[in-house]
Amino acid sequence: MKKYKAWAKAAGIRAVKTMAQTAVAMLPAAATITAVDWKTVAGTAALAGVASLLTSVKGLPELKTENETEKEGE
Repeated sequence: MKKYKAWAKAAGIRAVKTMAQTAVAMLPAAATITAVDWKTVAGTAALAGVASLLTSVKGLPELKTENETEKEGE
């Protein structure tokens, strides 16, 4: 359970950062802040967050143990 909590926290942080980066990247496409299609920005950011979580299932480098890091160096 402890490993799952660590993974969930790291994956959640990574997903939120990805969502924020995606949302900010979409803003310059509009000429003014009132011209921003917020539904599209929110939908695209949410999709990026889901993709980030699914990618994190494979593993997160920040959660590798010392033994795993040594094995990769061999």
